[in-house]
Amino acid sequence: MLKLACLMVFALNFVSITHAAEIVATINGRAITVEEFNRRYAEVKKSVPLNPPTKKAFLEDLVRFEMGVQEAERRKLDQTPIVAERIRQQLYVGLIETELKAKIDAIQITESEMRDYYKSNPELRTSHILIEVKQGASEQERAAAKKRADEIYAEVRKSSRPFEELVKLYTDDIVTKRNGGDVGFQSRITLIPGFSLAPSYYDTALKLRIGEISGVVETPYGFHIIKLTGRNSFEDANKRAINAAILEKKKVGLFNQYFEKLRRSYKIATNPELLK
Repeated sequence: MLKLACLMVFALNFVSITHAAEIVATINGRAITVEEFNRRYAEVKKSVPLNPPTKKAFLEDLVRFEMGVQEAERRKLDQTPIVAERIRQQLYVGLIETELKAKIDAIQITESEMRDYYKSNPELRTSHILIEVKQGASEQERAAAKKRADEIYAEVRKSSRPFEELVKLYTDDIVTKRNGGDVGFQSRITLIPGFSLAPSYYDTALKLRIGEISGVVETPYGFHIIKLTGRNSFEDANKRAINAAILEKKKVGLFNQYFEKLRRSYKIATNPELLK
């Protein structure tokens, strides 16, 4: 009987020693187990595969992180407006990931879908003359730039000189000035250097025939005179970019669908008139 009791005490002590050995660090009673360390270290190695920290250095990072969190909690920083707002933002991100990540990961895109999308969204090569309007310009400054753009367009229409030469004479775009205004092949979703968020530029170019020059086109960056110089076939197009565009479109669809459904459970009133 005594022998059995000794064996039980030994077994309990062994379990306690084993559990203690699984704790790689303790900060004010908060234990970091080997299992937690390995999981978090694997995440870091995945995000920084070429130059991950050593395990010893990462353990120190975890200890500092835990000290920082505990110190912030001690000072009740989670109750300050800035931190509280960031917590709300993370809750929003967490909801989206919980509700939509699996559906997004399950999205499939066929070649047929890619071809259909590309018909309306081909890669176009353009050159342009830019009459720049600085951010924050007054209405008078914008009007003066428009007048100058119209005058340059009139000159372009009647001139026998190549468009590339006229670019060097008139454009304000110093990046493309040296190569005749060429901005290369761009799609609807790629960022044309200097003209991101300017769908009017792409939409105008889309209507042109190769070699044709547009009238004056306004974007937030100023006024453009655009020449279409190329149009890629689907076979020559960047398939990864097309796939990414369709994926983004489907993600937005899932996002909208989720919030339309969620909206039915909430009482919402908006006053957009106040924004005018």
